Amino acid sequence: MVRKAFLLLAIIYITVSCSEPKDIRVACIGDSITEGAGIHWQSKYSFPVQLDSILGPGYSVLNCGRSGATMLKTSNLSYWICNEFSNVFAFEPDIIVIKLGTNDSKPQNWNEESYYNDFHGMIDTLETIPTHPKIYLCLPVPAYNHNWGISDSVIVNSIIPSIKKLATEKNLGVIDLYKPLSNHPELFPDGIHPNEAGAKLIAEEIAGAIGRK
Repeated sequence: MVRKAFLLLAIIYITVSCSEPKDIRVACIGDSITEGAGIHWQSKYSFPVQLDSILGPGYSVLNCGRSGATMLKTSNLSYWICNEFSNVFAFEPDIIVIKLGTNDSKPQNWNEESYYNDFHGMIDTLETIPTHPKIYLCLPVPAYNHNWGISDSVIVNSIIPSIKKLATEKNLGVIDLYKPLSNHPELFPDGIHPNEAGAKLIAEEIAGAIGRK
């Protein structure tokens, strides 16, 4: 009798667990801006964490940002070889937000043709994830100075056009982070990395795109 009751409870538990809706998993691929560099309390105020809060129940956001990372395979630190890239696959996300390009703009890294081809290759690779994630491409935020060799000119004239072209070719959504964060140098204490308020604005822009019905 006890065994029957136990089996009945197990069946009920499994049935309820299977019927409960799963969170929509969102993976944020990026560099130090995604990771939260310059923000004192990254675990609370990096933009992926704030994105998770804005999206609310039903969503789970994973910060896969790696400081210094590039989209380019040949660079001083390619995202392709970072553990965070492996974490994306282990997470099996339903949505992927890619924000890579700021570090690619450095003179020692930049190659327009390679950037486009490597970005194309990353999308193709991410599309092999069993969950068939929806992928969004972010236009980088402005660079207000040349710290670390980062070039706003390259971002505007080469990286953003490449991302737009790729999004059109692959029929992917684009999230413009450049325009809403333009003319706001006060949100970038070192000229490159947003503060808490800047990260919140990024999170709001992304939430508005991926949370749109």
